[in-house]
Amino acid sequence: METITQTQTSAESVTPLQVHLKAESGNLLLILPPQTELKEGPAVWSDLWLQLKQRLSAGEKFWEPNTLVHLIAENWLLDGRQLQEIAEALAESKLVLKLVQTNRRQTAVAAAAAGYSVEQESAIAYINQYQLTSTKPGQPFLEPLYLETTLRSGVEIRHPGTVIVLGDVNPGSSIIADGDIIVWGRLRGFVHAGARGKRECLIMALQMEPTQLRIADFVARAPENPPAQFSPEVAYVTDEGIRIAKGLGFQRPDLS
Repeated sequence: METITQTQTSAESVTPLQVHLKAESGNLLLILPPQTELKEGPAVWSDLWLQLKQRLSAGEKFWEPNTLVHLIAENWLLDGRQLQEIAEALAESKLVLKLVQTNRRQTAVAAAAAGYSVEQESAIAYINQYQLTSTKPGQPFLEPLYLETTLRSGVEIRHPGTVIVLGDVNPGSSIIADGDIIVWGRLRGFVHAGARGKRECLIMALQMEPTQLRIADFVARAPENPPAQFSPEVAYVTDEGIRIAKGLGFQRPDLS
């Protein structure tokens, strides 16, 4: 693992600003330091970005061209402009930003709108050489993740709560949510609601044409012959498996 350290000097203390690059499973992890260790503000972001640029342009590179990068942003609040700056810096070193992992909803929304895959965590902890812990079963869901965008092919969204998409979910894209999945548009990709095993979760769409549906451990596919006219529909679990009903007048079934 390669590490470069730059320091900031304040009247009270000297705080290390560290960016870590780590090769893992054919990808490159770009790990930002926890925001809680740093003071917020434009100067902190500027120093962090400059450090990344220096690291990528100096020294021996240990990655192959066009390696996919997973940005571990932790609790950094990043907007679309900052994500673009990171992507451009990576592109100069022939690296491709693919996924953003964050526990900030605003960062997740900005990343999805920019066309990156997103994995949002309720808590991210760095242990044992910056490997990440996962959300434990039984923890409460996060607030819903609202995405006002169309998910393109290759984009994956992971969220420990409900996901609401104001747009289409195209073939080749996917949503994995611990809560419900609501698509205010055409659902033509892969979706998995209740990913931690909650059978009561629902999948709703204005136009239901999924590649595959999953709720908890139940799996279903769209009919081979789509209807001549679409209407809002809801996918839910019964004792016989996943069923799809008209959205108008639907009532969530009791699985107790």
